[in-house]
Amino acid sequence: MKNNLFKKLPKVDDIFSHNKIAKISLDIPKRLISDSINEVLNSERKIIKNLSEEKIKSFTVDKEKLISKIIEISTKKYEYNLKRVINASGVVIHTNLGRSLIPREIAENIIETASNYSNLEFNLKNGKRGSRYDVVEDLLCKLTGAEAALVVNNNASAVMLILNTLTDGKEVIVSRGQMVEIGGSFRIPEVMKFSGAKLVEIGTTNKTHLSDYENALTEETGAFLKVHTSNYKILGFTSEVDIKDLSKLGKKHDIPVIEDIGSGSLIDFSEYGLTKEPTVMESINSGVDVVSFSGDKMLGGPQAGIIIGKKKYIEMMKKNNLTRALRVDKMTFAALEGVLKLYLDEEKALKTLPTLKMLTMSFNELEVKAKVLYSKFKESKYEKLINVSIIDGYSEVGGGSMPLEKLKTKLISIKPKEKSVNKVTSLLREVKIPIICRINEENILIDLRTVREDEFDILIEEFGEVL
Repeated sequence: MKNNLFKKLPKVDDIFSHNKIAKISLDIPKRLISDSINEVLNSERKIIKNLSEEKIKSFTVDKEKLISKIIEISTKKYEYNLKRVINASGVVIHTNLGRSLIPREIAENIIETASNYSNLEFNLKNGKRGSRYDVVEDLLCKLTGAEAALVVNNNASAVMLILNTLTDGKEVIVSRGQMVEIGGSFRIPEVMKFSGAKLVEIGTTNKTHLSDYENALTEETGAFLKVHTSNYKILGFTSEVDIKDLSKLGKKHDIPVIEDIGSGSLIDFSEYGLTKEPTVMESINSGVDVVSFSGDKMLGGPQAGIIIGKKKYIEMMKKNNLTRALRVDKMTFAALEGVLKLYLDEEKALKTLPTLKMLTMSFNELEVKAKVLYSKFKESKYEKLINVSIIDGYSEVGGGSMPLEKLKTKLISIKPKEKSVNKVTSLLREVKIPIICRINEENILIDLRTVREDEFDILIEEFGEVL
């Protein structure tokens, strides 16, 4: 009887000739469909093989059901692995969700640049080879007051390049309280070691004095390094050396001072009610020789490691062979140039760059958004399947920035009546546009700070499908 069931399974050629399969083969490569067919048929054979004698009699091979399963799997296989999601978590610079968002107007320029030839390394004035770093160097210098600038693929590589260029084989003096670990378990001491620099730790975890730097000076000293602890805070009985004083000490002994400020803000967010963080301009004005920061954190741009500072040091880095291995492509430059141009008008930057807009969004704006989304849920045909309400809560900056900052926000709280919270959130990650939410006890929370108005209808539709 099992043999009869095996014989009833459709042949691969017959499946390919089915009108529904023929239709999807116009868009999906046949090799993927073939893989899906074999996967479904093997699964069905396994089921038949394990059937008990009682179940054999009632079991039927449903060809149409198999076809539907093949279409589902084939479609899933052909989807992009990297896809859009809706961030309802309230973490603005969400490392796992791609950090900062690029405005649509800048995205259009990226498409234009990526789908056509460009003058990435061609000087249109003299018709000769140019430098890709010229694309944004003048803008960075204008915005920060630096003499020169260089862009690599992230801030960890920026620190590594700086140290490899300026201090290879020499000692670099760093406060013990700044031995930070960044995302993915990458640690400053290990980045320094890989660069060829020799780490010299001074001070204690909570206190470091200027005399600690001066006492550690030797003929082998290559640089002073200050690392901004943007992803954690030490509170209480603490002190650290002001960057101005460290810069004066470096100048006195002709030792370059390097500052890794991590998040790299071009705006003083304390003017908008957030925690005071050092700006890039403040570092340059303090006399620091070389400053590095991220492009996709508080700056609100693409992933990049931005290096600015004294021209003589930046020129040395440009000639380092490591720079070629760490360079960024035309799409990153197109995005970064667009973002930096917005900063020429701070007010426009705050309104246009999604990261800045979300971080500075007023509580009243969030309340209005919450009421609109709440009404949409109440008016939907799925309203009977949930208990929905508006509650107060807090958002996070994210991206290892402002760890103590709590941004007051409005949340939509949803409690499913017929399915568990874990089941619903799991299914929400599998829909066409996945939705990433927070969970609090038996409630799903949607933070209005990180959800745009044009995503409301998608939220309702996908929630409805899951419920």
